[in-house]
Amino acid sequence: MPKLDVTLGVDIGGTNTAFGFIDKNGVCIIESSIPTNSFEPAEKLFDRLSKEIKEFYSKIKEEYNFIGIGIGAPNANYYKGTIEYPPNLKWGYVNVVEILQQYFDVPTAITNDANAAAIGEYEFGAAKGMKDFIVITLGTGLGSGIVANGELLYGADGFAGEIGHTIFDVNGRICGCGRKGCLETYASASGIKRTVFELLSNSLENSSLRDISFNDLTSKMISDSALAGDKIALEAFDFTGKVLGIKLADTVAHFSPQAIILFGGLALSGNLILEPTKKYFEENLLNIFKNKVKLLPSKLTNGNTAVLGASALIWNEIDKAAKKAAFQS
Repeated sequence: MPKLDVTLGVDIGGTNTAFGFIDKNGVCIIESSIPTNSFEPAEKLFDRLSKEIKEFYSKIKEEYNFIGIGIGAPNANYYKGTIEYPPNLKWGYVNVVEILQQYFDVPTAITNDANAAAIGEYEFGAAKGMKDFIVITLGTGLGSGIVANGELLYGADGFAGEIGHTIFDVNGRICGCGRKGCLETYASASGIKRTVFELLSNSLENSSLRDISFNDLTSKMISDSALAGDKIALEAFDFTGKVLGIKLADTVAHFSPQAIILFGGLALSGNLILEPTKKYFEENLLNIFKNKVKLLPSKLTNGNTAVLGASALIWNEIDKAAKKAAFQS
């Protein structure tokens, strides 16, 4: 029986680095993770990671061909194969593709986690069959991956798609980027926490969230409180959806996508975030776009979605190379 092809998806995080072998249908064959040890040089991580990868591949190599590596990481530059001064890693400027190709003689590509999520939705998820869509990742911050005419937009320098750092309020909240009022300070897991504390400070309303410290509060707690009818939590979701909906309406004017897909931890709150976002989104759309653009939850639900998205990146690159070769022959 012939071997099946698999790619390796790698998700580099500030705490852990996850990896998994994924087949063409988006099925994870085997996966694991190791501590990133962000205080160490990048070379040490990739040395440890390569040993783990080789050990795990040895368990499946009788049945599978290892044909490529896709990597999702913060501040990753697709064009250069680099990670450049990531906020949660003490690395500076690192050429990740060059390092990994010292260990593995297979095609390797890297991009940021939001772009990886977009390609994951395109290959395996809610955007299957679409050529124009945007993925918004609602995690600690807000990331975005933009696909136009079936191609991920990287821009002139590889860093296109920073919708999270478009301005909602020029006099608003301080952002980690150093500016004020960025969208991600409102529409993200950390943003909704800030909203809850602002609402609590300006209200005498009873709330189950009053006795939780800021550092202990999570978006899951806010979601659970909202489902239980907590007025502060419900108001926080409404405000978050309002900010997100308004800014996504602006985004539609720029890109005219078929759909916008919400991905990540805060998106797991389902209709609590989807319904207010849809409401304010439609209210603020330019008339020519009203009732045309779908707002959808992610369908990357099998296994580690970040690893799945990273693997989709290299599957997509391999497919593009095959089409190019076929066209030239």
